[in-house]
Order: sequence, then structure tokens, then C-alpha cells
Amino acid sequence: MENISNRRASIYSKAYSCELFILLFSGIAAFFTYFCMYAFRKPFVAASYSHISGWEFVLDYKSALIISQVLGYAFSKFIGIKIVSELRPVQRGRLLILLILASHSALIIFALVPAPYNVAMLFLNGLPLGMVWGLVFSYLEGRRLTEALGAILCVSLIVSSGAVKAIAAYIMLEWEVPELWMPATVGFLFLPGLVLSTFALSRTPQPNQADIRARKQRVPMTPEMRWSFVKETNLGLAALIVTYVFLTAFRDFTDNFAAELWQALGYGEVPQIFLTSSLPVALVVLGFLALLIFIRNNYRALQLNQLLIATGGATCIIATLAFESNVIAGATWMIVINIGLYIGYVPFNCLLFERLVACTKSLGNAGFVIYLADSSGYMGSIGVMLYKTFTQQNLNWLEFTQKFSYITGFACILLMLFSLLFFRRLSRNYSSRSELITSPV
Repeated sequence: MENISNRRASIYSKAYSCELFILLFSGIAAFFTYFCMYAFRKPFVAASYSHISGWEFVLDYKSALIISQVLGYAFSKFIGIKIVSELRPVQRGRLLILLILASHSALIIFALVPAPYNVAMLFLNGLPLGMVWGLVFSYLEGRRLTEALGAILCVSLIVSSGAVKAIAAYIMLEWEVPELWMPATVGFLFLPGLVLSTFALSRTPQPNQADIRARKQRVPMTPEMRWSFVKETNLGLAALIVTYVFLTAFRDFTDNFAAELWQALGYGEVPQIFLTSSLPVALVVLGFLALLIFIRNNYRALQLNQLLIATGGATCIIATLAFESNVIAGATWMIVINIGLYIGYVPFNCLLFERLVACTKSLGNAGFVIYLADSSGYMGSIGVMLYKTFTQQNLNWLEFTQKFSYITGFACILLMLFSLLFFRRLSRNYSSRSELITSPV
């Protein structure tokens, strides 16, 4: 008996060590892969381009750059609905590096083509990048450790933009790199790291049988499988996607115009504020996401995700009320609304849809649902940019952000309540509990 107990302890120890290795190896590789991607997407927003004229009375140059890139990024999301959901594992790493190289080439041409005609290059820059998230997350989904891996990846989502903008601002100030050459320069700095981290990520082991029992096997999806999933989740999925449209538009707006917002709050000459303000956001959001790791029941985890999103919306409302009442300072307000924003935004990018796929009867993968939501979200982001530019020209960036915070907050609360009720009813309509996959983690 003692020998049997020792053998069991040895097996459990090896299994634990293997899972810990996968968590650290795959999580760190995914973190740095996506972190490096932001060096090709976001550095340009750290510059003001105030000396470059755009199209007078129509659109300023920086707004044109942002809209152009977001259009390319959004179009990429529509392409990703098919490509990411159908892609075989062996194709991911090669495609990921090719997409980054294409994006960087557009940044080099952006510096060579005279302004404002180089605006089109930002469209070509954003076009390949929209599929990177789905490719990275496809290595992580369908595992008992997906929440932990997703949390590590989402920290990259939160801190990478601020870190890249801080580096971009630094090299313009200290290295005196011209604004037009700055994005390509940042890309050159991060390209070796991107290649190395992608190579490491491609060595991630496939989900084992215990993972499949807990989260269901993930397979490439045919058009018929995609349509079956949409029919099964219908109005509940629609409510989730509309919520994500609000969150994406709000997140994109505050991220793209962070330089203008910090300047309005008196931090225009403090480049490190981009990074230092994002660190507490990452820590708090990571703490909330850690709660999901211990939820074994997939349906209960889905409910908790929805409640977290509603909580994030309420946080944005309360923080803005406090700021307008002079209860908190501007810097505190920016940090707190970003905490609320990312508590709502981050679950959509992996955790919520990971559990939603595990709860349904339809076979498939989380990449399809993520890109279905993402494509809608970035179209909403473009809509907000155009609305601000053409109908709210007299409203400054700070005032617009305050109003947008209220709208996004109430949308999160109301739509999540509807979504909770829908999926609760759906779970009760299954003929037996076994049809709703609730395998333990």
C-alpha cells in the first residue's frame, strides 16, 4: 500500500510540475508575443503631429491616422472570423510572423511617403495586426489552465500600450527621432523579441485528455458549425457583442487619445505616466480575473464573467461622478475608469468566450466568437471617432470621455443583466444537465 501511495504521489507531482511548466512557458511566451505586437500598432499615437496639416475643416491628421489604422484593424477582424476559426495549429506561428513583417513594412513606407498621403499606410499597418490576438490565444484555449494563461496574456493587453507609448515618447525626446520615423524605429527595436517569443509559443503542447474533458475539444470550424453556434446562443450572444462594441469603442478612444487626455489633466510633459498609470490597472484587473481560475463549473464561471463586466461599468460611472464632484483627482480618475473599463473589456478577449464555448452543445473554438465580437467592436470604434470628429467638434477630449464613460457604464449594466437572464433560461431549457458542459477544471 505504501508503494502504491508513493507511486500516486509521484504521478501527481509530475502532473503538477508539467502543468506549472505549461503555465509559465506558454503564459510568458504569449505575454511577450502580444506585448511586442503593440510595438507595431500603438507607438504612433504617442506623437501629436501638430505640425502636419490634415484636411482642413474635415479631419485633422492624427484623427485620420487613427481612423485609417482602425479601419484596417476592423477589416482584419472580419477576415479573422473565417481564417482564425478554420486555421490548423501547424500554420499559426508562420502566419503570425508574416503578419508582423507586413505591418512593419507599412510603417517604413509611412515614413517615406509625404504627409498627409501616408495616411493610407496606417490602414495597411492595421490590416495584418487584427488577427494576432486570435492566433496567440488559439495556443491557450481549451485547457484547465486557460483562465490563468488568459490572465497573463491580458496583463500584456493592459500594460503593452502604455509601455510602447512611453518608449515612443522617450525616443522622440531623447534620441530626437522624427515623429514620422518613430513608429518604424520602435518596430525595429521589438522585431527580434517578437520572432523569439513566437518561436517559443509555437512549442506549446496541445491540450491533453483532462483538458478536453474539462473544456471540450476545440476544433477548426466550418461555416455550418459557425451558424449552428450563432443559432444556439442568438439573443444572449447579441447582447454580449453589443456590450463589447461599447467597451471597445471606449477603450480605443481613451487609448488613442491618451496623450491628449493626460495633457488636459496636466501631465503633458511626463512620458512615464503612460506606463505608471497602467500598472495599478493591470494588478487590480489581474486580481479580479484570478477569481475565475477556481470556478470549476463552466456555467457559473460564465455568470461571474458577466457580473464582472457589469461591475466594471458601475466603476466607470462612480469614478466619473467622483471626478466631476472633485472628490478624486484627474490622475486617480483616469486610473479608476481604466480599471472599470478593463474589468469589463478583458473577459471578452478570452475568458468569457472560453467558458461560453465550453457551455454550449455546438463544437468549435473561442477564436470564432472573439472575432465575431471584435469585428463589431472596431466598427463601433470607427463610428465613435467619426461622431466625435463631425458632430462634437466643440466638445474637448476630456468632456467627451466623461460623457462616454457614463454611456458605456450603463450599457454594460443593462446588457449584462439581459445576457444573464438569457443564458439562465437557456441552461434550464436543455433536456438534461449533461447537455450543458460543466466539467471540473
